[in-house]
Amino acid sequence: MKEFLVELTTTVPEGIDPAEVDRRRAEESVRAGELAAAGHLVRLWRPVGELRSIGLWRAVDEDELYGEVLGTLPLWPWMASVVTALQPHPNDPGRAAVTA
Repeated sequence: MKEFLVELTTTVPEGIDPAEVDRRRAEESVRAGELAAAGHLVRLWRPVGELRSIGLWRAVDEDELYGEVLGTLPLWPWMASVVTALQPHPNDPGRAAVTA
């Protein structure tokens, strides 16, 4: 699987019922757990003081990442994303642990 750094910012459109927002957020939490269990969501961070997330995600390719992974998030229709495909760096100190 390939790794991707994904930055997500959610903006709820005006006029959305707060109950719908709460429902989607609850479903988002469940779906994130499922994607983590399947090995797609590896790590997830929130920058201090910001309402966005930065995550390390895995997928076979960008098509799978968008279609079968990120696209299944309940908040996805309200998200803006920046996706960066990653490759191993020869000086990565964690690389030895992965290949050992």
